[in-house]
This record gives sequence, structure tokens and C-alpha cells, in this order.
Amino acid sequence: MRRRIGDSIVPTFAALGILFLLVPVAYTVVFSFNSAGKTNLVWRGFTLDNWRNPCGAPQVCQAFGHSLQVGLLSTLIATVLGTLVAIALVRFQFRGRSAANLLIFLPMSTPEVVLGAALLAQFLSVRVPLGFSTVVASHVLFCISFVVVTVKARVSSLDPALEEAAADLYASPLQAFWRVTFPLLLPGIAAAALLAFSLSFDDFIVTNFTSGSYETFPKFVYISATRGIPPQANVISSFMFVLALAIVVIVQLVGYARGKRLRSR
Repeated sequence: MRRRIGDSIVPTFAALGILFLLVPVAYTVVFSFNSAGKTNLVWRGFTLDNWRNPCGAPQVCQAFGHSLQVGLLSTLIATVLGTLVAIALVRFQFRGRSAANLLIFLPMSTPEVVLGAALLAQFLSVRVPLGFSTVVASHVLFCISFVVVTVKARVSSLDPALEEAAADLYASPLQAFWRVTFPLLLPGIAAAALLAFSLSFDDFIVTNFTSGSYETFPKFVYISATRGIPPQANVISSFMFVLALAIVVIVQLVGYARGKRLRSR
């Protein structure tokens, strides 16, 4: 009897939790079709004009473009550096390795308010003008930890004997890396890059401390919230959600198809 109750309660609470998480997303999607006037707080009627002209609100597309630039550049830098750090921590022994492992987790465990305030103090102390470069540097700093943790798990699962076999076949260390190690690491690197980009694109707290007058999309949404976020911002948010969902579905389908092919062999 207790088992039957548990079997029904757990799925119910899981469904309620998922529903609770999807309510803001549904609100964003619905109000992207709102025929809003000066504010977008009250439903005024259905329209497709917002989707036909997503740049209709002042500076919304500029802020979105800034977030894409920051996200792509910081993701590229953090992914390259984080992958190299992860390989070094797993495959090599060197002085300070334990301390490096500990320091990697500090940006992940530090509250964003503390991290943003500390970065702002450092930039001001060395008189670096706040803007695009400081935002990118800040995002690389906290994204690299997530990249290292993700790629490190992938590196730890690889068998070093594969590289030794490549060496036995007269492959140089560089050839063994690019033809054996890197293809095996690529799924983990791709996952780390997607995580880093989502963290960078979504960040507001650290960006607000280190951006100065440079405006990203989350900062634009925060500033616009007092007068009602324009429906064009909802359009862009809905598009990014659908894009992320499509990427996840495609990755799952590709993985399923690949596993099915391997099982058929």
C-alpha cells in the first residue's frame, strides 16, 4: 500500500515541479504575442507584429547582439582554456596540482554578488575602463570553472591505453591527441561550451557590476522591468528557449540513433 502511494506521489510532485518551472516560460511566450501599448503588463489582444519586427523596441536588438558577442567570445576562451586545464589536472602530475583543483571550484562556490564586487574593485584599482572587455574577462573567469569540471569528468573516463596504442602505431603525441583523444573528448567539450554560453548569456549580477554603460540583454530586461518588459524582449527570450530546446532534442536524437546503430552491429 505504501509503495503504491509512493509511486503516485513522486510523479505527481515531479509534474508539479516541472509545471512550476514552466509557468514563467509560458508567460514569456504568451506575452510575446501581446498587442502591448506603452507597457506589457496587461493582455491587450493577440498580434503577430512583435514576431514580424522583433527589433521594434528601442535598443532591444542591440542589447541582444551584445549578449551574443560576449557569450560567444567568453565561451570560446573559457572552453579552450578550461579544456587544457582539465587535461593537465587529470593526465599530469605537477607541483600545486591539489591547490589548482581547489582553486577551480572557488568561482563556482563564490556568490555572484561577492564575485562581481571583487572584480569591480580590481578593475577600478588598475583603472581599466568598464565595458565589453571587462564583461568578457569576468564571464571567462566564472565560466572556466564549469568547463573544467565538465571536461575533467570526460577526460577521467578515457582509457590512457588508447593513446599508448596510437603511439605504438607510430603516431606523434600531437597526432594521437587530434585523432584519438580530441574526438573522444568532443562530446564533453561541446557540453561544456553550451553550458558556458548559457551561463554567460544569462548572467546579470556580475555583468551589472563590471559592464559600466555597456548593456547586455539581461541588463536591458532588468532596466525595462519597471515599466513593463517590451513584447519584443519576450520574442527574443522565446526564440532562445525554443532554440535551446531544439538543440537538446537534436542531441538526444543523434545519440539515440548512434546507440541504435552500435547495438545493431
